[in-house]
Order: sequence, then structure tokens, then C-alpha cells
Amino acid sequence: MPLQIQAAKTALVVIDLQKGITAHKGAPHDSRTVVANASRLADAFRSRGGYVVLVRVAFTDGKDALRPITDQPPASAAARPSDWADIVEEMHLSPSDHIVTKRQWGAFFGTDLDLQLRRRGIETIVLCGISTNIGVEMTAREAFQHHYQQIFAVDAMTAMSAEEHEHTAKYIFPRIGRVRTTDEIVNAMD
Repeated sequence: MPLQIQAAKTALVVIDLQKGITAHKGAPHDSRTVVANASRLADAFRSRGGYVVLVRVAFTDGKDALRPITDQPPASAAARPSDWADIVEEMHLSPSDHIVTKRQWGAFFGTDLDLQLRRRGIETIVLCGISTNIGVEMTAREAFQHHYQQIFAVDAMTAMSAEEHEHTAKYIFPRIGRVRTTDEIVNAMD
């Protein structure tokens, strides 16, 4: 089935393209490539009247962060610079963009994302960002349960390793949406 995207009923949801996250090395795509592709998608959505949501992870005082007992402890928040959660400049933040601040992996739980999408009649979301198998995948699973159609911009996302990215792109995303490239998405927009 050919891809057709109605900008008025579709939102671009960009996960964690913020200074503290994009500073890390990604694979299979580097952060610069991911940001460039995500920025191109955002520009295409804005120019066609689509809705752009920029998601970031941030904490007020650290007490609002999840603290499960795990085999791999999370990175310490104490060493984070004050601009760690700022959206990268290359995303060209627009007054029409909606900023979602999350305090866990997924962008739906504990935020107004679902409310804002539904108020605008959004039926489909295009997802991209960092990290493919963490923030993007968790948001995708939540979106699936909220009954959104999904398109994954696979070249506008990356993970800590190529294996993590490929596993999610190959085994998870095709079960809950459609996997496409930035070019395919931009070319399919009305």
C-alpha cells in the first residue's frame, strides 16, 4: 500500500533531540544525521500545516525520576549541565510546536501528549529521535495502545548500538506501524 500522509491529521513526534542526549555517540546513525533528518521532517510538517511535537526528558529536582532496582544503573543527573534538556537549535523550534517534558522513557505517561493530539484530530504520528529502542520504542508502544496509526522515520533515529536499533526497527516497529525513510515520508505528504 503506498504511503499517503494527510498533514492535518498527522503529527511529527520527535523524541529527546536535546543537547544532553545528542551529545552521545549513536549507531547506526550519528546524532548529526538524526537531527538533520528530523529537522527536515519538522520543516515539512510545519510548511504543510502539520503538528510538530518536540519531546524532551528533564527532571525538576531528581526526586521525580524513576528509581527501579536494575542491573545497569542510570547515569547520574548530578553531572548534567544546565542546558542538558534544551532542544537542539537545529530543530528550529517554532511557536507552533508543542513541547512535552517527560520524566520516563515514554512520551505519553504523565504528560499531555494524548490530550493535545486528540484535540487536534490527529490520527497518525510519525516518530523519530533518540534512542530507537528506548524513548522512541516506548512511545511507539504507548501510541499503539492509544490506537494511533504510526510511521517510523528509521533514518531519523538511532540507538547506542546498531544491534539495538536494528532489533527494534526489524522486529517491533513493523508489528505496530510502518517503517519508512525521511525521503519516503516527506514525499508522501499532501
